[in-house]
Amino acid sequence: MGDSSPEKRSGCGLLNAVFGRRSIWPRRSTSTGSLTMQTPNNVSRVPSTPNSRTYWDCCDINTQNQVTADRIIARPGPNHSKFSSSRNQTPQQNHQNKRIPADDKYKNTNQPHSNQGRKIPPSATGISGELESMILDNQRLVAGNAMPLGNLGNLRQPGSNSALKEEDINLHNGKHGVKGNLAKKQERPEEEAAEKPASLCRAISTRMDPEELKILGNEDYKNGRFAEALALYEAAISIDPNKASYRSNKSAALCALGRLLEAVFECREAIRIEPHYQRAHNRLATLYVRLGEAETAMYHFKQAGQEGDPDVMAKARNLKVHLANCTEAKKQRDWNSLLKESGLAILAGADSAPQIFGLKAEALIRLHRYHDADETLRKAPKFGVDECTKFLGPIGNASLLIIQAQVNMAAGRVDEAKEAAEHAARLDSNNKEASIVAMKMRAVANARSNGNELFKAGRFSEACKAYGEGLDHDPYNAVLLSNRAACWTKLEQYEKALEDCNAALAFRPSFTKARFRRCDCLFKMGELEACIQDCEALVKEFPENEEVCSMLKEAKVQLGKRRTSDGSTE
Repeated sequence: MGDSSPEKRSGCGLLNAVFGRRSIWPRRSTSTGSLTMQTPNNVSRVPSTPNSRTYWDCCDINTQNQVTADRIIARPGPNHSKFSSSRNQTPQQNHQNKRIPADDKYKNTNQPHSNQGRKIPPSATGISGELESMILDNQRLVAGNAMPLGNLGNLRQPGSNSALKEEDINLHNGKHGVKGNLAKKQERPEEEAAEKPASLCRAISTRMDPEELKILGNEDYKNGRFAEALALYEAAISIDPNKASYRSNKSAALCALGRLLEAVFECREAIRIEPHYQRAHNRLATLYVRLGEAETAMYHFKQAGQEGDPDVMAKARNLKVHLANCTEAKKQRDWNSLLKESGLAILAGADSAPQIFGLKAEALIRLHRYHDADETLRKAPKFGVDECTKFLGPIGNASLLIIQAQVNMAAGRVDEAKEAAEHAARLDSNNKEASIVAMKMRAVANARSNGNELFKAGRFSEACKAYGEGLDHDPYNAVLLSNRAACWTKLEQYEKALEDCNAALAFRPSFTKARFRRCDCLFKMGELEACIQDCEALVKEFPENEEVCSMLKEAKVQLGKRRTSDGSTE
């Protein structure tokens, strides 16, 4: 029936003793475990030269006429029959099976795979034990009409619950997650008919040939399984790291997952390997537009040749105009113009540019709109500090961190503000602004800490003085103003407390603690109508806050008594 050598024989002695003579299916050797029925939906196609280099990547799946056709991995069709043997096959099918024998195609799986004369690490290909176990499980469980195990790590089975759904990926990435230009292509009919491949066939095909891994990755990418596609592209790169198309495809998957900076680095590597790779140049131009690098985007668009997207070039030119206006507005310290032009640059296509979001936040800070500045940075893309440093350079990232520190301080995130400012000073030690901001953040943080300790000790006058020292460095700090208002309230200087609360809320309207302290101050001053108005606003936001509800109730009672005593009715 098959090769009965000890190295290739799968099975268990006990199972063979019990079921071996009575099995209704022919025995299969390990080498035949990967064979599939030849149907019109899964006929294998073999390139004329197995190891010929191709520059076909995930974005030109449907343009097969321009390059040599890649091999499509044989997969079981949806109507695949269990009872398959050589006697049931037509002569034509037998002839096809002889052309690609299983032993020739997958022989010596225990040895590292050799690709173009290079020895591949065993870690990338040594799965003979895993496949042996899977074949045995498949033989056992199919006999019992059970589902075979899908123990494939991160190579998910299509149709299973473990596969990532498209809406899950979009939810994770927000508005910055895109599918790239591959998702716009239409699937070919023969590829639609060959969906849901069997896990066993998929496992055998992986780690064998990097081109096969790329084909599987392209299929996952097209179906919206970007994480699985990324894993397959990385596996192909581990086998053949000098293939530009693998890097470009990985860049597309990273872009679809919202990891734009990593996508840029992979595209750069693809172009380093193959400087005239036009599709990679076009993809990099698109990424640079989104990241706010108009000049660099225009350069790569020119290198893209026929692959260049005219829309990308138009966006890059428009973005260049707005960036020039931003530079001029900042130079003239025209913060309203900077706010306008930075917003237009984002709308022009730079929707993931951290430096442009930083310019908009800086303009809002200069206009004392700290709450809006905080909201702007919340909507900005989230990249790691090291990634930003690699992309923007130490000086560019230091400028961004300075703005982040100022916004954090205004929002009351003192520790984060101090950390960001100190990091900026380390990145750009010659930047005077970074040094000044770092010193300012340290002074404000120390003043707040000292004031809090004195307040806890009941030394309210000294605490008030400590908060005042911090306000000398940052007069618009809502946290210090609110804390000093609490000290004034304890000292029964309600007018000063009300003044500080109003200032804190002017700079930060959403500052709940300052609003509550103003309620308390107004209640003690007898300004009951204003107190009730603030309390009602707080109750809408925090309906379960007992202290606010109690104050609101008491203020209404006191106001009712006052009106009754004045001879008026509610």
